[in-house]
Amino acid sequence: MAGFRYMLGTVLTSAALVLPGAAAGSTPAIEWAPCADNRTVECGLLRVPIDWERPGGAKFGLAVARHQATDPGRRIGVLVVNFGGGPGTEFLQGEAGTYFSKEILARFDVVGFDPRGVGRSGAVRCSADIVRREPLPEPRDQGDFDRLKAYAAELAADCRRRTGPVADHLDTTSVARDIDAIRAALGQRKISYYGMSAGTLAGQGYAELFGRNIRAMSLDSSVDHSLPTGRLLISQAANVEDSFRAFTRWCERDRACALHGRDVPRIWEGLMARADRGTLGDPALKGRVLSAYDLATEAHLGGFMEPSYTWLAERLASLESGKPGPRGVVRGLPGPEVREIEHPAPAACQDWRLKMPDYRRFAAYAERMRQVAPHMRTHPDTQAFALTCAVWPVEPNSPQHRLKPATGTPPILLINARHDPAAGHRWALNVRRQLGRSAALVTYEGAGHGAYQRTACTRRTVDDYLLRLRVPADGSSCPAS
Repeated sequence: MAGFRYMLGTVLTSAALVLPGAAAGSTPAIEWAPCADNRTVECGLLRVPIDWERPGGAKFGLAVARHQATDPGRRIGVLVVNFGGGPGTEFLQGEAGTYFSKEILARFDVVGFDPRGVGRSGAVRCSADIVRREPLPEPRDQGDFDRLKAYAAELAADCRRRTGPVADHLDTTSVARDIDAIRAALGQRKISYYGMSAGTLAGQGYAELFGRNIRAMSLDSSVDHSLPTGRLLISQAANVEDSFRAFTRWCERDRACALHGRDVPRIWEGLMARADRGTLGDPALKGRVLSAYDLATEAHLGGFMEPSYTWLAERLASLESGKPGPRGVVRGLPGPEVREIEHPAPAACQDWRLKMPDYRRFAAYAERMRQVAPHMRTHPDTQAFALTCAVWPVEPNSPQHRLKPATGTPPILLINARHDPAAGHRWALNVRRQLGRSAALVTYEGAGHGAYQRTACTRRTVDDYLLRLRVPADGSSCPAS
């Protein structure tokens, strides 16, 4: 599932969206009309405060979409869904019809929204010219670190100037308050909630603020928002190394692997050594030479997230031999025709206080990541995220803290893959501990980011909970596909 607000994975890589026109709206209720791209779904705008600490102050339009229950006679209520930073209104008009089971679509009004700062909800606007000059997140000395810091200051000022005051209030605590405004506007005493990846952060925030307003909440691939800088980086490096080991085990047992019967870790190390020497050419893109960071990025994003093990094995075989093979994952920058883009950093960095005052501290963290991830060396996207937010010149509004759900919060269902490179199983265990005894964690014993759609077992587990409030036994599992 692409387009998360930031999943501590595909964040801050400048693969940006060209902005649509500004959202508009003036009424406090949602005025529904058929959506432009799917007229079976309704779209609307809800006016919410820019700053929830000043509810009577300036407001902006929050874009909302609704797929009404197809069996209204058996309707349970509203299910708010949030996959993070991508436009939720686009998800409702497209993937929602096949993502959720027919019974979920029959018995819930499924509601999605564009989180503030995204899509039609006061989208963050930044100069494409500045983004095209983004330094690689691989500082090699203090000079590189200082250039990254100067770049972040320039980008932050530009985004703030172009976006306006909403840029100061993009944290997930504000998003949680927006969700409760949606609940109130829909006339619901309680809502159900499904959050995936970064959408689990807003869900956790909602449980802290509005636990009594929850009928049911399922969090898929949970982000642990209690981690300080070092634990965040090191745990993510361990997560992606675990995914590498899961891939190598698959190659050992499955003849579909293009490297089956060979020493995959040794082949990988040979490719990394060539990348270190600057001699790892890309057979699929003439003139491209991959760095070790590029290679780790390809394995993480292209191979481990879905997962796409067959693709990754064929890609590594091609890189090793120099023979034609599948295209790799290329870091994207906006084209010369693009003038403004959406950028995730202003929102992402309002939720994390990450401390790396200088290159020396970064290098110490990098060495510790390499110790726990001897093959992958780092978690490439988390390294980019952490570096950017560590030098971001804005104090976060909603920094890390231990999760404390409000009194009256019902049992919450967590579901997580055993081998998730972006939201590791240990994160889910820690979130489970923070939620208390009433929560339940179900483990999908396979790989990839996002568990609900993996098997009939994972879908049934979540559906039974959301539809019938059946809380599974904590610690139960679904077998790998």
